[in-house]
Amino acid sequence: MSDALTATEEKVLKWLVKSEFHTVPWSTKDAAKAFKISEDEMYEIIAALTRKVPTRIQLFYKDGSVHIAAD
Repeated sequence: MSDALTATEEKVLKWLVKSEFHTVPWSTKDAAKAFKISEDEMYEIIAALTRKVPTRIQLFYKDGSVHIAAD
């Protein structure tokens, strides 16, 4: 298992940094659609990011929804 980000992981991370998912609820369905990948693939990417760059991404639950903060 490599700690290097794949090209898609890098794109998703950059997108997360620019997003407002720290205030707007996260939608895996919408994110997968934006990247033209399956929801399962998006789940795998988010999981990989939390493992590979844990200091740059935070998932949290607020007001009944999942939120993601990234930098």
